[in-house]
Amino acid sequence: MTDTEQTYRQILRQLETNGCLRTLPEITHSGKWAVIGGRQLLNLSSNDYLGLASDPELHASFLAGLSGEEALLSSSSSRLLTGNYSVYRELEDMIAESYGAEAALTFGSGYHMNAGIIPAVADSNTLILADKLVHASLIDGIRLSTARCIRYRHGDICQLEQLLQKYHAVFPRIIIATESIFSMDGDVTPLMRLVEFKRKFPQTMLYVDEAHAVGVRGKRGLGVAEEQDCMKDIDFLCGTFGKAMASVGAFVVCSKIMRDYLINKMRTLIFTTALPPVNVAWTKYVWSRMDDWADRRAHLHVLSAHLKQMLELSGFHSDSQSQILPMTIGESSEALLMAEKLQSGGYYVLPVRPPTVPAGTARIRFSLSAGITVEDLQGLQLLLQKKKE
Repeated sequence: MTDTEQTYRQILRQLETNGCLRTLPEITHSGKWAVIGGRQLLNLSSNDYLGLASDPELHASFLAGLSGEEALLSSSSSRLLTGNYSVYRELEDMIAESYGAEAALTFGSGYHMNAGIIPAVADSNTLILADKLVHASLIDGIRLSTARCIRYRHGDICQLEQLLQKYHAVFPRIIIATESIFSMDGDVTPLMRLVEFKRKFPQTMLYVDEAHAVGVRGKRGLGVAEEQDCMKDIDFLCGTFGKAMASVGAFVVCSKIMRDYLINKMRTLIFTTALPPVNVAWTKYVWSRMDDWADRRAHLHVLSAHLKQMLELSGFHSDSQSQILPMTIGESSEALLMAEKLQSGGYYVLPVRPPTVPAGTARIRFSLSAGITVEDLQGLQLLLQKKKE
């Protein structure tokens, strides 16, 4: 072992000592169940919010109509070379029409999206005001830009307004960056308040990541922006396909000018191979049936409220307003033990530890799916009650 490898080995040992060492789990999926080591556990850690990823009838229906270019398993090129198949345009037109917007643009992943848009549109004359708890991909995008960034306290709209008051005359462009549903706490941003700030400070742009809201919020499943009736007021309305939509990739809804600008300036779009046409065709198929999932959205809402009540009765307060419900434990080692006990009881949950969350706030993160029933959670309620005792 070289001296360099020994250094890395010591870092890994320290992570293990702190309860923060990560490994890749071996999992077999069977509908709402995760099969691990021969044991079948209820999967409460998936982002398959609508249960579409495990719907065999939906898959069969899609495959029955698949043909031609849409069946290709690789694009073999970036979109600016030979990888821009017609299905991309069809999906983007469908998304733009859904939002009543001028344009939409799709990407290989949510990480590509967030790490690429911000550096493309923000220069040294830009101030980015980002919620303290925005996703790592947004933080990396901000770091790759030349913009100045101030991260305001999570959900502190008053502090955000104070920062806008202070800097609106200093910077010709200000971008407010936030998530609509936050991935670790499950709380929801009051987007209309941000829209009010945009109207008050005209040089302000809004960047909203709806990764955990697309498909599950709003009458048509278009997200929190639809729910709060402010879709047309958001400059960069972003979402992903890899969660509720049971596919892969991401999108931004924006103006036509901004779409053209990103095609010319966004490095994570320009310098990467496009998604396989078959994946884009699947996304298009699922999106075309967005209205069909209203019952699943309603059930997910009921399920989320039920689990939140269970957590509250067991002594775990949560500010969640969504299908993501954290159970904050504290130290990483304690969160690991809790995860192991819940897994022993038949529930596949995972500990979320630093640096994903701040030190001292390690947690179990319940992530619900519409494929789960209230009855499925009865055993979990007994386990939580035992923990309270």
